[in-house]
Amino acid sequence: MKKAALHNLGCKVNAYEMEAMQQMLEGAGYEIVPFAPGADVYVINTCTVTNIADRKSRQMLHRAKKMNENAVVVAVGCYAQVRGRELAVDPDVDIVIGSSRKSDLVKEIRTWEQAHENSGSNAGSMQRTQENTAADAAQTDIGSWKRDTSYEKLEIDRTEEHTRAFIKVQDGCNQFCSYCIIPYARGRIRSRDPEDVVEEITRLAATGVKEVVITGIHLCSYGADLKDNQHNHEAVTSVYPARNCMALLQLLQKVHEIDGIERIRLGSLEPGYMSEAFIRGLAELPKVCPHFHLSLQSGCAKTLRAMNRKYTPADFSETAALFRKYYEHPALCTDIITGFPGETDEDFEECRAFVESIHFFETHIFPYSRRAGTRAAAMPDQNTEAVRRKRGEVLRQLDHERRKEFLRWYLGKPVEVLFEEQTEVNGRLYWMGHGREYQKVLLMDSRDLSNRIVTVTAAQIVGDDYILGY
Repeated sequence: MKKAALHNLGCKVNAYEMEAMQQMLEGAGYEIVPFAPGADVYVINTCTVTNIADRKSRQMLHRAKKMNENAVVVAVGCYAQVRGRELAVDPDVDIVIGSSRKSDLVKEIRTWEQAHENSGSNAGSMQRTQENTAADAAQTDIGSWKRDTSYEKLEIDRTEEHTRAFIKVQDGCNQFCSYCIIPYARGRIRSRDPEDVVEEITRLAATGVKEVVITGIHLCSYGADLKDNQHNHEAVTSVYPARNCMALLQLLQKVHEIDGIERIRLGSLEPGYMSEAFIRGLAELPKVCPHFHLSLQSGCAKTLRAMNRKYTPADFSETAALFRKYYEHPALCTDIITGFPGETDEDFEECRAFVESIHFFETHIFPYSRRAGTRAAAMPDQNTEAVRRKRGEVLRQLDHERRKEFLRWYLGKPVEVLFEEQTEVNGRLYWMGHGREYQKVLLMDSRDLSNRIVTVTAAQIVGDDYILGY
């Protein structure tokens, strides 16, 4: 039995695709082993969202070949898509598979192995057997747009987390934010058939999974390309999908009916795309957790325009208010990019003040990453790395304060927790799980609470991130 090791970089969508590829390899007879010396095949699911992600992708590919120079090293995913030509001539990479051909993984490895066996040469000399694969992966060099039209079907029968499963329902993005490389890596919006989604989640529920996270590259555009969507004409004749998310709501209503599923979470949502009817519809589904990631990127109107985002701070504020209209204490989370080209001290202060006004539960802060081929890379007035990081520290301090503010609200109140695992905090062993708003909760209990939902009372805040329950 040949051994395969896998390493994933990037987002929740990548995590789902990695699990699907692992199960494909298992079905083909491979033994899955840790990402360490001794494997026959190394699969790295790459990411290209930032320069750091690019560097990590390259490092992991090179590390794999060093662990076994005779192993087959496979570069899969977004970095492989946009940098396919570079990887095609990298002596440490044997197979390059773009972001829409992950289902061909086993076939490509088999083709490589057969050519290797027939030649009798070492693994490194056989890299050119995959030139067509590499060329396909590189068909969308920066500056063009990968125009996939069909959704690549990947699926899983179980999840390694056991309690929570990520479910990919959508791929691609039509937005072309000026800083972002992902539309070039992932292509146009494509949606998964809702019946396929329901079938997969039903199988997972039968294995004991209680919580699912519905994910996609641009989740709010789910269904815009499906034939039975009433907004289909608008979606396929315009760069922008229909702005109401009702197709996504209809999918969630189907998932809500699946026996065994107790909780539903959503991946990142776009402000300006969600109608009040959509948010009201979410609130009518008790299994949908009041934990919503609303992608902001900047609280400055000028910077948002430069980013080519499709909303204003006022639009975002209105969306946040709608969630608070229909939920008592929703966990609103966001992303912020600091030091975008042209962002002045005054612009950043406008952003900081806006972020402070929204009272987010969590704010994920990223210094601007210059991506070759994007419009932002050629913009004047590029900020220095020092400026980007300094502004990030200001927002991280605010995030620290707001996180504690959010958690303190629960003190003395009941919190429904799905417990996942035991963890040690301050030298003591606790069961750790997440509340519906994704707050981390600790409980000292002698019972096995793994994958059990228990209601506890919030007693105190421990450290920066935990609620202690009793």
